[in-house]
Amino acid sequence: MKGQGVRRLLVALCAAMGALIGAGVAATVAAAWEALAADGAASSPAHSAILALYALLGGAGALSCALLSGPILRVAQRYVRRAERALCSAPAQQVVCAVAGLIAGLIVALLTTQLLRTGQPRELFTALTALVYVVMGYLGASFGARRYREWPLLSALVARMQERTAPREAATGARPKLLDTSAIIDGRICDICGTGFVEGTLVVPQFVLSELRHIADSGDALRRARGRRGLDVLSQLQKLPGVRVEITDADVPDAQEVDVKLLRLAQRMGGVVVTTDYNLNKVASLSGMRVLNVNELAGALRPAVLPGEELTVHVVREGKEPGQGVGYMDDGTMIVVENGRRHVGETQAVTVTTVLQTSAGRMIFARRKGERAG
Repeated sequence: MKGQGVRRLLVALCAAMGALIGAGVAATVAAAWEALAADGAASSPAHSAILALYALLGGAGALSCALLSGPILRVAQRYVRRAERALCSAPAQQVVCAVAGLIAGLIVALLTTQLLRTGQPRELFTALTALVYVVMGYLGASFGARRYREWPLLSALVARMQERTAPREAATGARPKLLDTSAIIDGRICDICGTGFVEGTLVVPQFVLSELRHIADSGDALRRARGRRGLDVLSQLQKLPGVRVEITDADVPDAQEVDVKLLRLAQRMGGVVVTTDYNLNKVASLSGMRVLNVNELAGALRPAVLPGEELTVHVVREGKEPGQGVGYMDDGTMIVVENGRRHVGETQAVTVTTVLQTSAGRMIFARRKGERAG
């Protein structure tokens, strides 16, 4: 009912606008008729004829606009939504520069129309004024929006205002967390959020969701399984109590790669990126942006192991070097056991000799308990 009431109101507004347009046309025709009568080229119009002319053209305009209100409203709604998406996805600096350009264009239009005022018929001057204002306003807004990066002072002012008006949550770390495709597919973010350690809103942009769907529809079985796992992880995140997941339509149209879009969107929203992608982590670090790397968190939570400490390990396979056996801790850390080859399939008590930290993770070297170095 509410939607029908709004639609009827819009149809009535369109009809009223059509009536005004028809009345304007009738006024123009009546003025021309009276001018001809004054010159003796036509008889003077009767009052009733003028009223009939107003009624006829006003009614025709109202009826025409009422009948065309459906297509007109659909077109207007489409353009309004497009403008809304553009404004929501545009940086604040770009919006401010576009408004400044619009104001500058209108000022130029005002000065231009003052030059055109002298020696022009009233009707022609009105049409020229409207045309100049529309053209100059559009050119000014377009110039400001496209060249906003070349206005460093204005951009710096807007950035400073954003910092001052930013919510206190940003200072306490409760900033929005933008999820990367790799972090969603990895799945550990679901377990981390379930513990309550992550504060703030988890934001999933539509372009990340589209990439997940594209992977889930892949012809390769492995990629398809990874994509479906990512969609399942998102579904689990949305069901977690106390965890807010937001799917946003915000986009960065001038960027093509998903990683670049994500970094720019995080910078615009004042948030951080959650990822497991090593390359994305490095690019963000070089850009001075904050990134939450799930792999780094997992490494930080691994229990500390020192040389001389005793462990119990199940030797699962042979090592690369002669005589070595390989086992794993519960967190996946590899343990290389000296002379452990003959104990494959057995659980052995070992003593840590060396802990090696590499870019791929941590590796522990050990020997069986009571065995001397040989």
